[in-house]
Amino acid sequence: MIENYLSLYNSLSRRKERFVPIHEGRVGMYVCGPTVYGDGHLGHARPAITFDILYRYLTHLGYKVRYVRNITDVGHLEHDADEGEDKIAKKARLEQLEPMEVVQHYLNRYHKAMDDLNVLPPSIEPHASGHIIEQIEYIKKILDSGYAYISEGSVYFDVPKYNRDHHYGKLSGRNIDELLATTRALDGQQEKHNPADFALWKKAAPEHIMHWPSPWSEGFPGWHLECSTMGEKYLGETFDIHGGGMDLMFPHHECEIAQSVAHNGKETVHYWMHNNMITINGQKMGKSLGNFITLDEFFTGSHPSLEQPYSPMTIRFFILQAQYRSTLDFSNEALQASEKALNRMLEGWRRLYELTPSETSTIDVKGLRAKCYEAMDDDLNTPIVIAHLFEACRLINQVNDGKATATADDIKELKELFDIFLIDILGIRTDILGNGASSGEALKPFEDAVGLLLDIRAKAKASKDWTTSDLIRNRLGEIGFDIKDTKDGYEWSLKK
Repeated sequence: MIENYLSLYNSLSRRKERFVPIHEGRVGMYVCGPTVYGDGHLGHARPAITFDILYRYLTHLGYKVRYVRNITDVGHLEHDADEGEDKIAKKARLEQLEPMEVVQHYLNRYHKAMDDLNVLPPSIEPHASGHIIEQIEYIKKILDSGYAYISEGSVYFDVPKYNRDHHYGKLSGRNIDELLATTRALDGQQEKHNPADFALWKKAAPEHIMHWPSPWSEGFPGWHLECSTMGEKYLGETFDIHGGGMDLMFPHHECEIAQSVAHNGKETVHYWMHNNMITINGQKMGKSLGNFITLDEFFTGSHPSLEQPYSPMTIRFFILQAQYRSTLDFSNEALQASEKALNRMLEGWRRLYELTPSETSTIDVKGLRAKCYEAMDDDLNTPIVIAHLFEACRLINQVNDGKATATADDIKELKELFDIFLIDILGIRTDILGNGASSGEALKPFEDAVGLLLDIRAKAKASKDWTTSDLIRNRLGEIGFDIKDTKDGYEWSLKK
């Protein structure tokens, strides 16, 4: 039996709950992935990193985790409604491509951005378009339960009827009576019995380029259906955790709950988890609002709102400096502060491998590991973990500066602390070569080699051998180094 003290905030109960898996030693986790019709942006990075932390921590605790993150490649209509054009089909029409060309192009770029951010791949990454048969069968069972109806070739979920028997709105806190009274009928939705009803299957208009045969019409599944269907297919009728951004709580996840109850007669998910939004000037960042900055633009600094490029690890550290349920407002100042903080953290970690052990110790490091576990167990409180790691850096710097001493056991404990929490759980890459190195020993030969070259350049400058001096500077610049001459000598860094 795995002993853990992990508590997670359950959006359904609106409180923190002790995490107890359905099956001992195993965890089933489903997270809503992207609709791949454009490049991933900072808003996509937050849920990916949030649930990557959860995945890493559960695995670290010893659980065997099946992590399912879907790819929406059909059925997500504009403005998240039941009318309008499919987002991917629209992109395909505008770019004169096949829809699956659009999907593959942006999925490849999404995967590349996730790799850059050191987000681990899920166990299974199912596509909505690959599960049309299963979605059709799922709809048939909802129809049999009496909570859906066929109208002009489309199938709709009957929200008022469901609410009479169950509780539609329990996750989001929406008042269904107010919702039914205030939801206005949209043009083209006269086939619905009630404006609050949502599509399970939509009959395709003649110009719609993504459609499949079904018992009701040539059409396509509703957006909410894919997650209910694929969650059950890969994790069973009940599973432990369902995650996503807070913006998905209504209507997407509310509809998922209704679908699963109508289909199975019971709820599917034990713990609903939602990360909060990343905002720009207090407004949610999103493609539909046109205020987003893509991850690639962050990495290259090519967006006009950015004062400089920001590395993937700076982005990851920026996100982890806030607890996942709090809002996080983007600004250049905030990212620059995160960059400086991360550099301080990594400099402390690097110095750890240069410390000389003493016979006696004047520092106390033994409580830091327990404090980091306590923070992680408290609903993944990553900012508190980071604070404890900075305390470890403070102690390292004291020893490095000769103001304190540390034994070999102290140094070993600090190395394990950083290996577990900074590298394995927070997922911060510490290697500047990008070769997967995870210790200070891996960096030192690299740094020494650069230092040797720059010492040779300094001697060449002193002897007025400008040809050699310029050659070393230019060649280092070509392979990715920034070299600055200062009154105290030279400084170097990797180009961002």
